Amino acid sequence: MERSRVEPPPGRRGLSTAEGVPLREPMASGAGRAGGAPAGAGAAGRARAGPAGPGPGSGAGAGAGGRGARGPPPGRLSAGAAAALDRELMGPELGFELAQLMELAGLSVACALQEAFPPRTHPRVLALCGPGNNGGDGLVAARHLHHFGYAVEVCYPKPTDKPLFRSLVVQCRTLGLPFIGAGEAEQRLPAHGGAGGAVALDALFGFSFRGAPRPPFDGLLQALRPEAGPPPIVSVDVPSGWDVDRGDLSGAGIRPECLVSLSAPKLCSEGFAGEFHYLGGRFIPGSLARKYGLELPAYPGAAQCVRLE
Repeated sequence: MERSRVEPPPGRRGLSTAEGVPLREPMASGAGRAGGAPAGAGAAGRARAGPAGPGPGSGAGAGAGGRGARGPPPGRLSAGAAAALDRELMGPELGFELAQLMELAGLSVACALQEAFPPRTHPRVLALCGPGNNGGDGLVAARHLHHFGYAVEVCYPKPTDKPLFRSLVVQCRTLGLPFIGAGEAEQRLPAHGGAGGAVALDALFGFSFRGAPRPPFDGLLQALRPEAGPPPIVSVDVPSGWDVDRGDLSGAGIRPECLVSLSAPKLCSEGFAGEFHYLGGRFIPGSLARKYGLELPAYPGAAQCVRLE
């Protein structure tokens, strides 16, 4: 099968550039130019991702996920290359919009979580959503997870005052999803971890994160660290608090059991040691994948995610 013809995942959408094209996340310094060689997509971009770890396919890949199928790891993207890829996705030649990418990304996250932690064993989800587009993915995922049969709570302590994000909140509230504060979420996380049957969805920070987290997110990250005894963590694209290109620099960051990479794994995924690593999203044209040196695996059937080897 020719991987170059696979229709795969998205990059992270974001703010805006001088050209007026919205980006999933702001461009990092030294980011690749849309028309030239993408930063980080050379040797680094073509480097193979490490294995996601052993372990069974859980819930046996039920639902709309990868159904237990695994694909070869694609290349990894630097923060700059990921931003450049997003710019191209939402440029005039490819024509995607932020809402489309966020909906498909969030759906793929929900499908991956459902495959790794099915509702019969983990019926409760606490979705931790940050103020940016990573948080928007989390809100979309929370909505889909409700429809998948989970009891979902949402912590969205710093809402983004933009029409798209306001609509996502309305959609969740209309379904009756409870929204809780950061302090309550900090208390719930170790309680969920001790009781079992719950999952924490980490959608706090994406690949634009820089520096030390500020309140209330610092407390949430503390509650997600292993020593706090949280439930299994599913991280969206990048484990929150990690450096996108260099991983967990402190060595004391969160340790997700599942990582859902969007578009392609980021460089920090080399340090991921959890059991489940998925590729999510399914809309990168083959020509764009080839430009960025990505060998994207085939998605089985109508699956919205595929588990990486």
